[in-house]
Amino acid sequence: MPKLPHIVHITERSLWEAAREAGTYEVSTRGRTLQEEGFIHFSTREQLPRIAALLYGDYEGPDELVVLVVDPALLGVPVRYDAMPPHGEEFPHVYGPVRVDAVVDVEPWG
Repeated sequence: MPKLPHIVHITERSLWEAAREAGTYEVSTRGRTLQEEGFIHFSTREQLPRIAALLYGDYEGPDELVVLVVDPALLGVPVRYDAMPPHGEEFPHVYGPVRVDAVVDVEPWG
């Protein structure tokens, strides 16, 4: 079975720090939780700059932004590439909490 490529998620450092304490990360996207959205939004490495600009282009929060690099094989929950409107581009979505041990790297953004 081929190894799945890593997927990435941009977030605020304080949210990642809270997840490390809790054992799972459950923020879907800026201002939305896994429980509200039903999945956690991820990107490929190539999609990340565009998504970061869309979600955090106006960000002036107290936290620095970080990129969570996740190995899908370590998640233990489904990952699907879903087509998103309006052009049908496929984005990886994680259908459950992200275990902190599935996060193989945390990179600063910006």
